[in-house]
Amino acid sequence: MDRILIVGAGQGGFQAAASLRQEGFAGEIVLFGEEPGLPYQRPPLSKAYMADGDADRLLLKPASFYERSTITYRPEVRIGAIDRAAREVVTAAGERLGYDHLILATGARNFRPPIPGQEADGVLELRTLADAVRIRARLAETRHAIVIGGGFIGLEFAAMARAAGVGVTVLEAAPRLMGRALSPAMSEFFLAAHREMGTEVLLGAAARRIEAEGGKVSGVDTADVRVVPGDLVLIATGIRPNVELAEAAGLHVDNGIVVDESLLTSDPAISALGDAASFPLPEGGRARLESVQAAVDHARHIAKRLLRGESAPYAAVPWFWSDQGKLKLQIAGLGTAADESQDVPQPEGAKMVLLYRQGRLIAAETVNAPGQHMAARRLIGAPRSALEAAGYDLKAALRQGAA
Repeated sequence: MDRILIVGAGQGGFQAAASLRQEGFAGEIVLFGEEPGLPYQRPPLSKAYMADGDADRLLLKPASFYERSTITYRPEVRIGAIDRAAREVVTAAGERLGYDHLILATGARNFRPPIPGQEADGVLELRTLADAVRIRARLAETRHAIVIGGGFIGLEFAAMARAAGVGVTVLEAAPRLMGRALSPAMSEFFLAAHREMGTEVLLGAAARRIEAEGGKVSGVDTADVRVVPGDLVLIATGIRPNVELAEAAGLHVDNGIVVDESLLTSDPAISALGDAASFPLPEGGRARLESVQAAVDHARHIAKRLLRGESAPYAAVPWFWSDQGKLKLQIAGLGTAADESQDVPQPEGAKMVLLYRQGRLIAAETVNAPGQHMAARRLIGAPRSALEAAGYDLKAALRQGAA
């Protein structure tokens, strides 16, 4: 194998390139990214970057890393097509480059619902560094921000804006916050926390129209015919996987680029990872995880398969996090299939909810309890009886061999 191409220079694409070198690949690695500049971390865009504006701190590695690792990084290059028969990618400019193996790390883009008025000055989204730069500059003159969407990004922004003294209203069309990711008990905890921060949170409030005066945002008309006034609107209504390139190449796509247990697509010369990949779960079913952890773990798994020939299925325990003000939410496992939840009392300022299926732990949600979270990542699959024997202290359960 002489050349591996990686399409997408987010955290997963970067990690794929780095892991290939770490695993001993001596051939050519070319990493394509559509954005300018070096690959950077996205999670801090809605957190630390908003506070300090230091873009250099976001970089995954300095330019010297790519030179030292002989990784060819090509920013501002969009791949327009994949010629599977010739094993070549074709850039938007028409350049063709061959590959022995291709890794698709195409990520995702923000979903913009069909809400009228989005052309108004002051309607923003947050996905890239360029988005964060615009938001940060705008916040200095914002009196009241309206967040459409009560998911992780929207609430992280809301907490940051409140800390900066900006008024905030969150509009969430669903009956609870972060409903796709959290248990009802944890949703209630964060609802109370954000209201305590001074954020107005409206549940069951769908945005019907963005209002403007003189071309600038003036508010959002909700489904209950109430107009919420504001001079900045952040649309944070989720993401959609970038699958168009794979689909046009004839690869199997279904809520993501479909891969097998080793993260191979329907073409054995092409792998896919991260937000764009739909992969099988060990317990059955499929998942497409929107998390840095999944992208990084996918990249490492693919590198080991390509360089070591390892055939073990991908089975890493997923975990997620979100910093909202002084609250650090951490989730281990996937709790969407839970048939039972347990709110375990914690010291003041902390919280833990355990989620079970058929008597076994499938996920743990914690706030400001890093030790419990780290233990939970090793206890997924443990019987509830073993946790009960340790008084539902996950650190104690781990010491007692519950894993």
